[in-house]
Parts: sequence; C-alpha cells; structure tokens
Amino acid sequence: MRRMHGFTLIELMIVVAIIGILAMIALPAYNDYITRSKIQEATSQLSDLRVKLESAYMDNRMYGTAKVCSITATLLPSPPGTKYFKYTCASDNANATGDQTYTITATGVDTEGMKDFILTIDETQTKNTTKVPPGWALPATKCWVQKKGGAC
Repeated sequence: MRRMHGFTLIELMIVVAIIGILAMIALPAYNDYITRSKIQEATSQLSDLRVKLESAYMDNRMYGTAKVCSITATLLPSPPGTKYFKYTCASDNANATGDQTYTITATGVDTEGMKDFILTIDETQTKNTTKVPPGWALPATKCWVQKKGGAC
C-alpha cells in the first residue's frame, strides 16, 4: 500500500476559509486600535500646549495672540514629533483687562486617516470633542473621545 503525503484541496480550502474569517474579525479591530493610538497624540499635545500657555499666563497675566498664543507659534501647526493632527490657538481680544481666554484645537490630518477628528481644550481645562468621523459617537460629557462608542 502506497502512503500519501501532502494536503488535499478540501483541507487547504478549509484553512483558507478559517484565515478569511479571522481576518474579517481582526482587521477592523486592529484599525480601531490604531486610530485610538493616534488620538493619544492629540490628547498629549493639547495637554502639553495648555501647560505652556498657563506658564506664559503667569508671566503676562493675559492670553492673546500678541502674548500667550504667540509663544506656541513656533510649535504650531505641528509641534515636533507630531504627524496625525494640526494645532491652532485662538484667544479673545475683546476684554479690556487683556485676553483672558484661549482655545487650543487639534484637527485630524486627512491623509493620515484622522479625518473629521477635532478636539479642543480651553483655559478652564475643559476638554471637548467637537467632531468625530462617521461610525464614531460624540461623548455624552465634555471630554476627549477615546473609543468608537463615544467613551472617554
């Protein structure tokens, strides 16, 4: 009796089907994981820029384009080491005692897969997610979105 070596076509098709099913489950989960890791760039940079603005406020006693927001001008729109978000700083110029408010905004870069993500922080340390892409939910509270379902 001759002994057969190798795999049958049916066995190979079963293996390919199993790999296909695993890929259908794993790839979307992996893509969500990668997106969540990219959001961390924005949250850490917004926090860092806020600390820099608050430190400058201690010296100038006001926020504003001429004072505090301009200290970040060398860092905007892309602080060193950033890739997925662009950053802007805005303050009110209407206050007679000087600018007392600011808002730093992180806007996702379309070409890096972060289209429609917009996160902000202001002088009261209010963190807000103002826009998310389709399929993501805005958080119910003022915070930075971390997961697709709107969790912070």
